[in-house]
This record gives sequence, C-alpha cells and structure tokens, in this order.
Amino acid sequence: MKIEEYEAAVEAILFAMGDSVELSKIAAALEISEEDARRVIRCLSDRYQSESSGLQIIELDGSYQLCTKVSQYDYLIRIAKQPKRHALTDVLLETLSIVAYRQPVTRVEIEKIRGVSCEHAVNRLVEYNLIREIGRLDAPGRPILFGTTEEFLRCFGVQSADDLPALDAEQVEEFRQEAQEEVQLKLDI
Repeated sequence: MKIEEYEAAVEAILFAMGDSVELSKIAAALEISEEDARRVIRCLSDRYQSESSGLQIIELDGSYQLCTKVSQYDYLIRIAKQPKRHALTDVLLETLSIVAYRQPVTRVEIEKIRGVSCEHAVNRLVEYNLIREIGRLDAPGRPILFGTTEEFLRCFGVQSADDLPALDAEQVEEFRQEAQEEVQLKLDI
C-alpha cells in the first residue's frame, strides 16, 4: 500500500471517530507497526500544516485527533451563533396542530387523536420550543399537560391561540369520516 493510501485511511479513521484515537489502534487498523503508523500520521499532519487547510492533527498522550485549526475559530463561532431553522415534518405539524387546538392536552390524548405513538414528535416539539409542559392533569399518574409557547406564536404570526384559524364544521366532519375509514381499514387488515 502507498503512503497516500495509509494517509487517507488515517484521515478517515480520525474524521469518523471524532475523538482521539490511540496510536496502537490506528496501527492495528492499518496492519502496520506503531512506528510506521506514527510516520504516516506525521506525514499527514505535515500536509495539513503546509496546505491551506482548516484542519490539523493533534497528539494527546499517545493518541491522535483531527481538529480545527485555531485560525478558523472565528468562522465556527459565526456559524454556531446563527439561529437554527427546524424543519417541521407532517408528523410534527400534525402533532403541533393537535396541541395548538386542544391545549392543554396530554400525550395520551394526542396519541388517541393521531392513532399512533407521538413520544418522538412531542419531544422534538419541546426541543424546538414550540410546545412546553404547562402543568399536570389531576388524574391517576398525573400526566403532563402540553401547550404552545411564545415561540410558536412568533413562528406562526399569531398573538394568541385564539387567533388560530377556525375549522369549519364541514372540514371537521370530513376529517372525522376519514379517520373512521382509516381505523376500519386497519381493523380489516
């Protein structure tokens, strides 16, 4: 194997692992001696230093790690400070609409309406700060009650949940019939 192939393998290992990797493990993965592995790492490290690269290899007590060069930190800080845009899938939007229109609502009530487990969707919406725990239901087990947040109102351009568009009676009946048909199809299977 050529030195470039070993370098590519070391680069892939350090990138994929993220944390530091012991020299002995790198050598074992490449099926070469530790001294040869150290030489490969040194060549790769020198290449990072000589090229205009944002990466470097650092040694930490006999282990090696692929890291960002200090000269690139300002760029990382700028990107980290940018607000994250969260994508709302159909499942998340459906769960969010149930919370918005039925709040305060428990996870069990959401699952009853959706007909499937919603733990992941609820957790994701809490993480996105679109819904939050607003109390506990006075019932056995004291289930958590969920409601929308100020962030939800900002994102959807309403001042309160009362400003959400009202569903007309025909739509509600249509949805009810579709849900009953889906349930019937699942029972027939």
